[in-house]
Amino acid sequence: MDPRPEYSALDNPELLQYIFYPRRCESRPPAGGEDFGIQVGNDASVTWRFHAHSQDSPSILLFHGYGQVASDYDSTAVWYRESGINLCVADYRGYGSSTGRPTFSGTISDARQILDSFQTVLASRGYTGKLFVMGQSLGSVCAIDVALGGAGRLSGLIVEGGFATWEALVHLMGFDRRSLGIGDLGFPNLTNIRAVKVPTLILHAEMDRLIPVEEAYSLYESAGAADKRLVVIPGVDHHDSGTTGNELYLASLREFVFSR
Repeated sequence: MDPRPEYSALDNPELLQYIFYPRRCESRPPAGGEDFGIQVGNDASVTWRFHAHSQDSPSILLFHGYGQVASDYDSTAVWYRESGINLCVADYRGYGSSTGRPTFSGTISDARQILDSFQTVLASRGYTGKLFVMGQSLGSVCAIDVALGGAGRLSGLIVEGGFATWEALVHLMGFDRRSLGIGDLGFPNLTNIRAVKVPTLILHAEMDRLIPVEEAYSLYESAGAADKRLVVIPGVDHHDSGTTGNELYLASLREFVFSR
């Protein structure tokens, strides 16, 4: 599948160095984990790590933040399995054991291919549980786009620490767009989430200093799903809302996944 042309304006080379922080990391999956990959271009492949619980458990396909890799979730996956959830964490081009160089349009295109391939793996192995897509921070762009294109195949969308606007992305990446000569390119999250109809859960840290909590309120208000919920995690910052010690976060995630 070709890169998504509607996002090509964000593929400015100077801008990409602020959006992506690819980190190579070759590692063996832990017990209960398995690695998969697909070719996404002539010179690129992307990989993901699947932590299985059981064939009838719900599954979450997760797109991580801009500075993480799939293996960073090996310890977190223990909680998911203990909660009866299958977790699949996808990497971007140039991250983990994936090859190639990340671009914005390519990353969005790859995300839909990952969903297709992950569903094929689940079906071939007899998995029957519901499927959810989740995006953290930068990964919210992938998750919302996948939810938009995956109508009828997904049981829900989860956005954690996501952003609605171009201004929030600027803040997250810490660059001055004026010095790069980049104008207002627009941003797809707010537009896309209006067309997403699957149940939607938005999680956000109350004290988020990277992506202000106001972004979560904007996403929630714009979300097109009739079944939608916003949970603000009190007293924590951007990188702390999803820790496995935060019971509100975990309870909200469990309730959403098992009640849909």
